[in-house]
Amino acid sequence: MNNTEKIINLINENNGIITSTQLTEAKIPRLYLKKFMDENIIVRIDRGIYGKPDIWEDEMYILQYKYSKGVFSHETALYIHGFTDRTPMEYIMTFPEGYNGKSLKSENVKVKKSIYGIYELGIVEKISPCRNKIRIYDLERTLCDILRGNNNCDIQIINQAMKKYASYKGRDISKLMDYAEILKVKSKVANYMEVLL
Repeated sequence: MNNTEKIINLINENNGIITSTQLTEAKIPRLYLKKFMDENIIVRIDRGIYGKPDIWEDEMYILQYKYSKGVFSHETALYIHGFTDRTPMEYIMTFPEGYNGKSLKSENVKVKKSIYGIYELGIVEKISPCRNKIRIYDLERTLCDILRGNNNCDIQIINQAMKKYASYKGRDISKLMDYAEILKVKSKVANYMEVLL
């Protein structure tokens, strides 16, 4: 398979998107990007991200690529899990403590910080609305996050998510309570579960 065929395969496997990192990993010279752009096979979407001219731009995938330490969380993760029907007005991403998020000010992102031991807790891969892989927190971690501190999450969203979780066949109460203890929201989670289960 020649380099042109490899690039076409990569584009097709990634829903019409290719990154310069993927080219490097496949040991394909970057001059092929220019060739493909000159022939209007792909267009530049953002720094290091290219796609077919007719694809729907996946903001979540692009943000994940640009800010690889970010994990979609809180109401954004709740939306991806299907536990709220409110489309996020801005994306919420959690970063490890000490991460310099100055460049995020120009993005449609609300930044949350987490200490390293907790930052990694519950990270999973899910599919964005545009069918690309993104990193988010699992459902149990997300439910704990929306109850934490001064999160300012709408009480209606919290109540809807907790009710849905209580009747959800895939729920893992044991994991939820373990996370709740680590994240210091055990009494809040227990109160919801006592009423709903």
